[in-house]
Amino acid sequence: MIEETSILVIYTGGTIGMIADKKSGALVPFNFDQINKQIPELSRFNFRLDFHCFDPILDSSNMDPKVWIKLAHIIEYNYEEYDGFVVLHGSDTMAYTASGLSFLLENLNKPVVFTGSQLPLGVLRTDGRENLITAIEIAADKEDDTPVVPEVCIYFENRLMRGNRTTKYNAENFNAFVSGNLPLLADVGIYIKYNKNIILKPNFKKLKVHKKMDTGVAILKLFPGISEEFVNSFFNINGLKAVVLESFGSGNAPSEPWFINAIESACDKGIIILNVTQCLAGAVEHGKYETSIKLQEIGVVSGRDITSEAAITKLMYLFGEGHDKETIIKLLNSSLRGEVSN
Repeated sequence: MIEETSILVIYTGGTIGMIADKKSGALVPFNFDQINKQIPELSRFNFRLDFHCFDPILDSSNMDPKVWIKLAHIIEYNYEEYDGFVVLHGSDTMAYTASGLSFLLENLNKPVVFTGSQLPLGVLRTDGRENLITAIEIAADKEDDTPVVPEVCIYFENRLMRGNRTTKYNAENFNAFVSGNLPLLADVGIYIKYNKNIILKPNFKKLKVHKKMDTGVAILKLFPGISEEFVNSFFNINGLKAVVLESFGSGNAPSEPWFINAIESACDKGIIILNVTQCLAGAVEHGKYETSIKLQEIGVVSGRDITSEAAITKLMYLFGEGHDKETIIKLLNSSLRGEVSN
């Protein structure tokens, strides 16, 4: 039984944990044992705050499913000892890691809050200080001894978003992420205003951590002028099991016979094709326009309003579980962790 609130902060790498070297001026990782010197406000939290650092730390560009599984292991190992978790992560692939982790952590009943920064903590105008402080506060927040946000989420620049509904859309602004198809879980100003109708409810079941991700998947982004040779080569990638097809608008694709034949041939070979929109907001609606009707007829699965990040990680997870094609298609049409609208 946990008697005092306790939060574990896991630093994987990324901009937020950097500080300028006194001699060279280059950005280097700082020692989180000295975090209270960098952010003295942390000492004002009236609960236990511990830190775990990856060794070596990883730039977000080097994060992959093996690292997601490692992160899931760390949370599993410490799950009973802490009330919540804050994951410090590079922003570039944060939405992928948060999405992947949401599928790996089944029956999650505690907060896992991802955050990071656009400027290092060692920079005077850093956004990392506020992001970290508020992420910790959210991870520790309870009502009637129950966590307020018992799910994997991303906190960035005054906004709390569901992790598997989030996409990075800006490389320069502090407001770097968008949740185009789901309202914010919380809006942070003077007060933290939670959108409790959106936040997933705890089920109080035992945490189940999945430990396999299958990377035999790929993303195909359509563009005007895409060639027959490229598409055919793509679908002949050795070991390819599923494709996230980033189509135009509400799920539209070229209607040329060669393209439809390539898609149909891939489906006939057993490759699952999940159709998602390239737009930051909106959903795939097969049949809304004539150019998407044929896709539905030949077996392409509608991703509805799922993000590309959640789509690719969901496929990795489902194949990692060893499901057959029919089961995977059925589960793609269901919301497992709040990743798609019902």
